[in-house]
Amino acid sequence: MGWLIFLVVVVVVVAGVMWGRKYFRREIERAKRINRSNRKD
Repeated sequence: MGWLIFLVVVVVVVAGVMWGRKYFRREIERAKRINRSNRKD
């Protein structure tokens, strides 16, 4: 039973990290674009 709980926790953490990276990559790219456009002015 302990191994099952451990496995579920690991899967949830890995899935969360992958989802987070996929979601935040867009936010980071948008922030970089905004910063670049602000520097040109």
